[in-house]
Amino acid sequence: MQTSTRDRIVVATARLIQRQGYVGTGIKQIAAESQATLGSIYHFFPGGKEAVAVAAIRYSAQEFAALLEKALDGESDPAEAVLSCTRQLAAGLKESGWVDGCPVTAAALETLGTDSKLQQVCADALNGWERLVRDKLLGCGFPAEAARELATTVISAMEGAEVTAQVNRSDDPLLAAGRQLARLIRSYGVDAPGR
Repeated sequence: MQTSTRDRIVVATARLIQRQGYVGTGIKQIAAESQATLGSIYHFFPGGKEAVAVAAIRYSAQEFAALLEKALDGESDPAEAVLSCTRQLAAGLKESGWVDGCPVTAAALETLGTDSKLQQVCADALNGWERLVRDKLLGCGFPAEAARELATTVISAMEGAEVTAQVNRSDDPLLAAGRQLARLIRSYGVDAPGR
């Protein structure tokens, strides 16, 4: 399938941010990686590097949301679903040689304390992922407040474990986080549908 120039730019930018952060990614590098001209980049993204990065973070957020949804929908038990997701993240990170972490986290850490579009799109991504987990928990009978707090805990722990796994070049942090999150979810004693 032929991808459009705009899509190539967005995907290349997402991969670059994933590996080297927003600050470390230059517009000329984006052009080279996406096999696009600088003129094309500015045509599709008149706001320059930040505008491309915002589109790339949105793309990355949707990419992870799809993985998360698949894991959540693939298991009736939310504890098993979260465990499955952390296993998938660990396998992907290991397969990449510990370089393909979360571009949302990479960009978010570089925009802390700012009121930029990039920081907002990172916040939107994290909040969207939390909603997916919260909705799964609500659908399994968790009380609203518990579901909200658990969802925040799950996403926060997974993001932190992913960074720790990258730094240590080991899947242990993600696998441990998955086991502990599953244990925490089970501690509420809510039976998943079909269990």
